[in-house]
Amino acid sequence: MLEARNLVKSYGDLRAVDGVSFTVEPGRILGLLGPNGAGKTTAVSMVSGILAPDSGQVLVDGRPLGGDADAAKGRLGLVPQDLALYDDLSARDNLLFFGSLQGMGIRSLEAAMASALEIVGLSDRAKDKVKAYSGGMKRRLNLAAGLLHDPAVLLLDEPTVGVDPQSRNAIFESLELLRDRGKAILYTTHYMEEAERLCDRIIIVDHGKVIASDTLDGLRRLLPTGNRLRVEFAAPLPSEVLAGLQSLPGVASAAMEGERLALALDDLARGGAASLAWLSAQGTAVTGVASERVALEDVFLALTGRSLRDS
Repeated sequence: MLEARNLVKSYGDLRAVDGVSFTVEPGRILGLLGPNGAGKTTAVSMVSGILAPDSGQVLVDGRPLGGDADAAKGRLGLVPQDLALYDDLSARDNLLFFGSLQGMGIRSLEAAMASALEIVGLSDRAKDKVKAYSGGMKRRLNLAAGLLHDPAVLLLDEPTVGVDPQSRNAIFESLELLRDRGKAILYTTHYMEEAERLCDRIIIVDHGKVIASDTLDGLRRLLPTGNRLRVEFAAPLPSEVLAGLQSLPGVASAAMEGERLALALDDLARGGAASLAWLSAQGTAVTGVASERVALEDVFLALTGRSLRDS
């Protein structure tokens, strides 16, 4: 449905986007992750036609996207990071305005507004002025504005910034509904838990380049210690026992984190059973065991680094 081919954009000596490529298929959500200044918003701006790439192409339904008058732009729905709403207008009047910009007739627009407001859960607040809305409600109305013309592709640039958990969950449910209806969705975020819940495939960009692209499980496999076991004991673990654990086959690492042992294992089932059996043979009393998988945040930090990014 949507394809970006080797997009490049520079500002003077700064190459904000450097050869970024991806595809978004119908009924799928593609996550675009990266630190601040990684090039996410610039990439979305090129895909939506707001910015012209220095080189590369954007294709919609296999056809290169042209200039401002290209009718294919009507296949795209953009939900920007900054709220694009008029506070002194009601939600309904905001949608009337944005729908008229899409050239929609009043009859089709009335039906589209009712559908969009229902999807984002604002039907009962349609006549209220936007300035009376909470931040989360404004974010949901921002999404509704991007849905009016029934786009095949949705481009969402960090649509949950600054919203409360309830509004964030409502946005997630709306997007999952739209995906089930066959929409192709490009979703940029720096919230790892959002990508883990929503995205069928994830691209990580840094310094304008794609540094990883895979499913969530595929990205987890990029780290050698993909399975973890945390073990609690009745008494402190002797140093010689810890050293012995580190030498066991299938144990990638063993370290104390506070009062708990953190084991990184090549295979959770075999390595976990062998490690616990070995601990028992040493006379060590285990009081608690919990397994966990590598989180997307672990992969993200391993690929992009842990230093602070201000821009």
